[in-house]
Amino acid sequence: QVQLVESGGGLVQPGGSLRLSCAASVRIFSINYMGWYRQAPGNQRELVAAIRTGGIANYGDSVKGRFTISRDNAKNTVYLQMNSLKPEDTAVYYCNAVQLLPAKAEYWGQGTQVTVSS
Repeated sequence: QVQLVESGGGLVQPGGSLRLSCAASVRIFSINYMGWYRQAPGNQRELVAAIRTGGIANYGDSVKGRFTISRDNAKNTVYLQMNSLKPEDTAVYYCNAVQLLPAKAEYWGQGTQVTVSS
């Protein structure tokens, strides 16, 4: 069982920056994929960014060039650096972890609110 705890959300003005953190209860080198998803009211949950064990990352089209995902295996933490924030980035952001062995298992954090507003 993997527990994920997000932090770093809050209120920020358009054009500002935030950094989200996701602390895992296990050594993250054992987790194949870790990522961030978001869900705004009335919308489906969507991928923001994900990173594999080897460090390869992929991003949702709406955040490419503005957001950066990284992982610190020593701290068992994944980060999401969000720059040039827009009002449409407002959502609850969820940390996600996927293990493939010994069987596929997926875990979610409780979510952290990000609000971009002037």
